[in-house]
Amino acid sequence: MTNNIILNADSYKASHFLQYPPNTTHVSSYIESRGGKYEKALFFGLQFFLKEYLTKPITLADVNEANEFYSLHGVPFHKEGWENIVNKHGGYLPLEIEAVAEGAVNTVKNVMAQVVNTDPECFWLTSYIETAILRAIWYPTTVATLSYYCKQTIKEFLERTADNIDGLPFKLHDFGARGASSMETASLGGAAHLVNFMGSDTLSGILAANRYYNEKMAAFSIPAAEHSTITSWGKENESKAYENMLDQFSGEGKLVAVVSDSYDLWNAIDNIWGDELKQKVIDNGGTVVIRPDSGEPIDIVLKTLQKLMLKFGYRTNSKGFKVLPDYIRVIQGDGVSPDMIRSILFNLELNGISADNLAFGMGGELLQKTDRDTLKFAMKASAVKKDGVWNDVYKDPITDIGKRSKKGRLALVRNTEGSDVESVRLDDLNGRDNLLSPVFRNGEILKDYTLSDVRERSNSQ
Repeated sequence: MTNNIILNADSYKASHFLQYPPNTTHVSSYIESRGGKYEKALFFGLQFFLKEYLTKPITLADVNEANEFYSLHGVPFHKEGWENIVNKHGGYLPLEIEAVAEGAVNTVKNVMAQVVNTDPECFWLTSYIETAILRAIWYPTTVATLSYYCKQTIKEFLERTADNIDGLPFKLHDFGARGASSMETASLGGAAHLVNFMGSDTLSGILAANRYYNEKMAAFSIPAAEHSTITSWGKENESKAYENMLDQFSGEGKLVAVVSDSYDLWNAIDNIWGDELKQKVIDNGGTVVIRPDSGEPIDIVLKTLQKLMLKFGYRTNSKGFKVLPDYIRVIQGDGVSPDMIRSILFNLELNGISADNLAFGMGGELLQKTDRDTLKFAMKASAVKKDGVWNDVYKDPITDIGKRSKKGRLALVRNTEGSDVESVRLDDLNGRDNLLSPVFRNGEILKDYTLSDVRERSNSQ
């Protein structure tokens, strides 16, 4: 692994400086979602990349390291071009990057970001950074979008079955750190989830949101048991393990989560929580969150809630749905996916149980089960400047019209109804507001979003 941005690329990029037409001075490329699983995408994550990678100048040592690598690798390397960036620009990449505001939720198949070189001698640089910047955008944007759609689903069922949606920010908790492919993956994906929710156990994601999006504390968690802490007491002392959780962590206004399926979930609910420890649960002063952690989620969640209601009772809310007493709730953290969330909540609704009783934890489905094709992300050149004139550049493969790319220097505008966006040529802006704004130029961050800004923008849409 290297921190050298020159080597944060695909091998073939190094030879592209020899492949452009004579007298090329500028290349303009754009990034978009070409479609995929969701109709809209929540843009997020570019600021992390800009701060972490593009505000640090390259050095002659970086150039020499890359030169040595490519000489052994068998690919031509533009050593003089990179040395020029060090000597002429102080090592900062002569690029301008425009993007939609982070947190914006727009229809797919529209430009999200646009990159162009600012030094005519560095026309080759725009596409050189494709690998790094596309990855920096597609992954956190995809996670933020998935999380956003989960939020809309949970909100929908709360609006139908609960008195209010006040608990929504804590209804989907990030359990994904251990299932992510790297710490940076967990950092980017974990931060992306926090655009929509405020609960997470992915420390690297919380730290990234705090650091790169100027937040004091981006997310919160509670004391929670795992199987090792429960089973270490032995099966014969299962009730003592649960009682210890109450003794250690319960209290006025506090929450504690206890995994309860180490042996027999139904025995734990009927005889331990609902009998032996019942009064202690009632008197705990805060909220005990029971966690079933195995089995078929749709049936397990329903049965868990029904059994708890038999033992602890329930009230009927203003919309006619059953709600457990405030001192006890349930979290489902196994087998959770966007589709499973909808299926579980739909099943509860059919059985007269409010979504207010339940929170979710999501792991690999949140941070890892996505790829670039989930939203069909691509970065493509759309214009080149030769002999002082901008020329359209595009691809239009006869074998796949879905990969047809856009032409010209681009802008993003509200459509005539104002309810959606559309990509237009910059030349055709005609006084309309361009939703793309410069966020980076020649090593300088031009916009510095806070997580609060991003959340507010996402919520407003």
